[in-house]
Amino acid sequence: MQAQVSPQAWHFSWLLLHMDKVPEIQYFGASALHIKISRYWNDIPADQYESLKSQLFTHITRFASGSKIVLTRLCVALASLALSMMPEAWPCAVADMVRMFQAEDSNVDGRARCLALLELLTVLPEEFQTSRLPQYRKGQVRSVLAQECGSVFPLLEQLLQQQDSPGFIKQKVLKCFSSWVQLEIPLMDCENLIQAAFTSLQDPELFDTAVEAVVNAISQPDAQRYVNTLLKLIPPVLGLQEQLRQAVQSGDMETSHGICRIAVALGENHSRALLDQVEHWQSFLALVNMIMFCTGIPGHYPVNETTSSLTLTFWYTLQDDILSFEPDKQAVYQQVYRPVYFQLVDVLLHKAQFPSDEEYGFWSSDEKEQFRIYRVDISDTLMYVYEMLGAELLSSLYDKLGRLLTNTEQPSTWQHTEALLYGFQSIAETIDVNYSDVVPGLIGLIPRISISNVQLADTVMFTIGSLSEWLADHPVMINNVLPLVLQALGNPELSISSVSTLKKICRECKYDLPPYAANIVAEVLMKQIHKTSQCMWLMQALGFLLSALQVEEILKNLHSLITPYIQQLEKLADETPNPSNRLAIIHILGLLSNLFTTLDISHHDDDHESTEVKKLPVQQGPNPVVVVLQQVFQLIQKVLSKWLNDAQVVESVCAIFEKSVKTLLDDFAPMVPQLCEMLGQMYSTIPQVSAIELTRQLVHIFAHEPAHFPPIKALFLLVTSVTLTLFQQGPRDHPDIVDSFMQLLAQALKRKPDLFLCSNLDVKAVFQCGVLSLKFPEAPTVKASCGFFTELLPRCGEIAPVGQVVHENGKALLQAVLEGIGGQASRSLMDHFAEILFALNKHCFSLLSVWIKEAMQQDGFPSARVTPEQKENFSQQILRERVNKRRVKEMVKEFTLLCRGLHGTEYTADY
Repeated sequence: MQAQVSPQAWHFSWLLLHMDKVPEIQYFGASALHIKISRYWNDIPADQYESLKSQLFTHITRFASGSKIVLTRLCVALASLALSMMPEAWPCAVADMVRMFQAEDSNVDGRARCLALLELLTVLPEEFQTSRLPQYRKGQVRSVLAQECGSVFPLLEQLLQQQDSPGFIKQKVLKCFSSWVQLEIPLMDCENLIQAAFTSLQDPELFDTAVEAVVNAISQPDAQRYVNTLLKLIPPVLGLQEQLRQAVQSGDMETSHGICRIAVALGENHSRALLDQVEHWQSFLALVNMIMFCTGIPGHYPVNETTSSLTLTFWYTLQDDILSFEPDKQAVYQQVYRPVYFQLVDVLLHKAQFPSDEEYGFWSSDEKEQFRIYRVDISDTLMYVYEMLGAELLSSLYDKLGRLLTNTEQPSTWQHTEALLYGFQSIAETIDVNYSDVVPGLIGLIPRISISNVQLADTVMFTIGSLSEWLADHPVMINNVLPLVLQALGNPELSISSVSTLKKICRECKYDLPPYAANIVAEVLMKQIHKTSQCMWLMQALGFLLSALQVEEILKNLHSLITPYIQQLEKLADETPNPSNRLAIIHILGLLSNLFTTLDISHHDDDHESTEVKKLPVQQGPNPVVVVLQQVFQLIQKVLSKWLNDAQVVESVCAIFEKSVKTLLDDFAPMVPQLCEMLGQMYSTIPQVSAIELTRQLVHIFAHEPAHFPPIKALFLLVTSVTLTLFQQGPRDHPDIVDSFMQLLAQALKRKPDLFLCSNLDVKAVFQCGVLSLKFPEAPTVKASCGFFTELLPRCGEIAPVGQVVHENGKALLQAVLEGIGGQASRSLMDHFAEILFALNKHCFSLLSVWIKEAMQQDGFPSARVTPEQKENFSQQILRERVNKRRVKEMVKEFTLLCRGLHGTEYTADY
């Protein structure tokens, strides 16, 4: 790479192109030329343009019969040269290219010349798309190229129409046309070539390239302005239907896929323009029906067909366009298209059906996963179509399901039932069906479904789950479906669907579940069949369920629920640590923290109006979670004492308390003293991130309450002094601890700045650690340190120890910030460094003006690439801006690019 950008490249690249070299070497020479022309154009004196141009032409002619990869690179180099020269220095570049290659040259075979010209004309628009031309030049060159298509298209048409043109030439012509249409050439100028591409679709050898050409031409954004041309394209597209049917019959997936792409490109990109042509409504409707055929193409996706998925976004677009018309016009279109969308629902539900059990058994896991994703896409489409069809859609699904389940003459397949339920669930999951009059009937039908296999059972479960909010408003119906859910809990294959449905019901309907609570808890206790993550969900479900009971009931249920796990944990705590009992301990601790995540008797989470009425009286006495935590506290300490070295066990212990603190908030208060003491012991023995995180949580919730200030202050001071010791021993191995510690300090400054007034807090050492952390290579750690200083600097005035430390050590902070901006830190962190500069300027202006001057006087600081003027200019800009933080961020970005030698390069164009 260094060789390619060096000045010598101008010389050696021609030498490497000698005909006696191997293609790989020649390729390197051509590539070096392209890099020099495209990136270092300004190095070329204007009087050398012509000789460079003619040398390139000569080499392209020479390689026309040589190595294809070298020819392409040389064409790209000439294309880049042309783009930089046009229009002033090379007015008719494209016409010249065509003329040069059409001139007789006895040494080179005419066909090879023709291919070389087509290669050059193909790469020219591609090179334009990726070129680094400035914006104003891009617009100028685009319009010149669009005019020059007059020199290209007649040639392409002629080559396509010539009887004796070989297939590979026609293929190259279609590729060339594909490349040019992306320059936003008026669609009517492309008309002849598009028609020629349609004709080429009959030739199997040209089919794929012709599809690309037609799709690219139709899809360019500018095309919608040429409505007459678009209307002319509908008949040839409709004319492909016979070819499409034959392809489907013979199982030719490539052909059906290509024709579908063309129909969808026309429909999806131009539905609005074509809908507006009211007098042509029948031809557009015919196109819509052709796309419907593609959506419902026979066979199972993705095994027998891959086409139907291409059509789904078309239906979104068409619906959006219809609904965007003013009411009168919309009513007319609704009349035509509502039946089409009802048909679409039938087609989609048919496509969503599972294959026969036998066939599905042969599918690979990859095919099954693609089918699952495809069904999710269908589900999203159905949900969208609901906006057009409304409640009538639910009624139609319900009627079909009812007929299916009550028809004794013709027993239906489970696949048919499952697809209808899946359609219902797709809508109910996201759309409020509380006002639908068919849901009671559906809930009544569900128990009548004879569940014969796992997929159907899963969908029944998910459908019940999607109706959980409706059940909360109609609690009398819970008994119809709850037994099904509890029964499904006993089947390991239905673990995911039954557990997530139970969790939804417990969350939404908890105030109506007390009569069933004992039953649910018993079911869960009996069934020890679920994998870890489902066990965690079950515990969350039980947390919701128990929240609605009276305290003594909660405690009774908690006792029966937790006792077996506690006994198991006691046994594990006595054993010598080993890998298998480690996993068991983490599992049990995980169950407890998931239970305590949702067990909340204070109703913090009740934002449903409907539950306001059912709120239980405020409970008196200690919170049940606190009661349990106090009972198991010693056991947890015992587990910790053996497993302090294991970060995951420590994390699981901290998670129990963290989840409880978040859920209980002030109710957690009785636990604060003993938890602070335990955290202090843990952290002093082996410092770990999870302990700091939990400390931060406690500081956030309890530090400003006088009653809890003493234990939290003691814990904060202990964590700080242990971490400072860690810094003395070398903190580089613990970037995660440093990161969390910086976040803890920032939280303390936010919630309780008084912590920095404690006589035994070494504010100077803390400050120095912060400065050290700014130099870490890990971006999250640096970001956290910047956050600490951004909170600390505004406190200079109100907290004397902070003011004093900043006064004495602030220069070191500025030095570290400038080093980072100078290139030591990742560019993604510049906004955070800018925040520190802004805070320094706002709160320590007189000090900053002295420090920044002294710092910038050091030679080569913060980078050898910036001049004294640039440094002075940056310092003045920063000192002047005390109001607008965004401006300071822009200044820092600008200066860091100068320091890194990247200013004004394409590399940073998006920065």
